[in-house]
Amino acid sequence: MPRLSEVIAALENLWPAERAESWDAVGTVVGDPGQEVGRVLFAVDPVQEIVDEAVKLGADLLVTHHPLYLRGTTTVAASTFKGRVVHTLIRNDIALHVAHTNADTADPGVSDALAGALDLRVAGPLVPDAGDPEGRRGLGRICELDHPLTVRELAALAARCLPATAQGIRVAGDPEAVVRTLAVSGGSGDSLFDAVRAAGVDAFLTADLRHHPASEFVADRAAHSPVALLDAAHWATEWPWCELAAAQLDEISDRHGWDLRVHVSKTVTDPWTAHAASTDTTDESLGAPN
Repeated sequence: MPRLSEVIAALENLWPAERAESWDAVGTVVGDPGQEVGRVLFAVDPVQEIVDEAVKLGADLLVTHHPLYLRGTTTVAASTFKGRVVHTLIRNDIALHVAHTNADTADPGVSDALAGALDLRVAGPLVPDAGDPEGRRGLGRICELDHPLTVRELAALAARCLPATAQGIRVAGDPEAVVRTLAVSGGSGDSLFDAVRAAGVDAFLTADLRHHPASEFVADRAAHSPVALLDAAHWATEWPWCELAAAQLDEISDRHGWDLRVHVSKTVTDPWTAHAASTDTTDESLGAPN
């Protein structure tokens, strides 16, 4: 079996830490470089439920997209949520490695996996990485549909193809507008609105859209060429990357003769657990006078 240091070197080659945003916290959080690795689990979130799954699986390495400590800490006491995660990992000889914004901009990366889940053709990055002379890396992806769909049909496609969550898919814009090109970005995407405008696409699929930025974007585009917004759950837009990353590590394992057992967690760690749809109201139901 390979050593952790060998597996981490392969992962760093896929997602170099220097390509992460300056505010990010990526790389190995827990683990002895000399320990042997035979089983690996990929997941979006390094939460206790996922760590317990890694223990039950007998994993030696947990690879997550989201960092455990993004803003630093002064304690890893087991009385804290994150400290308990660290204690469980160390007690069970499980390493933790994080690939976050360095996986977002990778080729292929998080948004490629999102596009692949919907069977979209990727034309290029939404925000190209200036350091990539081939123009393939960067944030988000501009995609093309094999056949035009209405916004309503595209939302239904996303709901079918992405993991099920309580939120489902929210839509802003005309549900009957025709979509031929769209931008996608796994995770929070309303910081990319300027790039979406410049791309001239018909729709934008992402997550975590806030009220004011979305409202202003829709109002601005309504005066020009309309762009529909499709808002999915954050976790659901990033989970497809786990399957992509696992397949990449599988290929590396085969090439090196490591015989790793690579798994993808299907545990839903989206924090929202239920959704109550609004219903139409009438004057009578509101108690208005007849």
